[in-house]
Amino acid sequence: MRKTLLALSLMLFGATALADVVVKEAWVRGTTPAQKATGAFMEITSSEAAALVSASSPVAGVVEIHTMKMEDGVMKMRAIPKLDLPAGKGVKLAPGGNHVMLMDLRQQMKKGDVVPITLKVEGKDKQVQTIEIKAEVRDLAQPATMEHGHKH
Repeated sequence: MRKTLLALSLMLFGATALADVVVKEAWVRGTTPAQKATGAFMEITSSEAAALVSASSPVAGVVEIHTMKMEDGVMKMRAIPKLDLPAGKGVKLAPGGNHVMLMDLRQQMKKGDVVPITLKVEGKDKQVQTIEIKAEVRDLAQPATMEHGHKH
């Protein structure tokens, strides 16, 4: 009877265990005083198949997951509902590609500042894991593909 209970306990625990999610090299692009949007970049690796489903930060009124794709010869950015995280493979969020967009900024992002960001990662079992990260603000220089003069 004890062996059966132990086996059942291990099976239940295994079924509800959250994926091991690692976030590396998180950073935010610096802004000018009047700029109201910027990108956050990082590498996310999940031990199991999962998806980044949302993000938030106290420095921004709106935070979205964005992707950039060529459409009719023009690079276009759009919000996406989730970003798939294949098991064991690092997913890079980088300028000119997938990224976390911080909009309606409440303050200027200055080089050396640290920005708290909360990521929500949903596992294949639909359980949501909250991951708190700190992203260092890097230099203001940015490629033209990240210019934002409008709200998405």
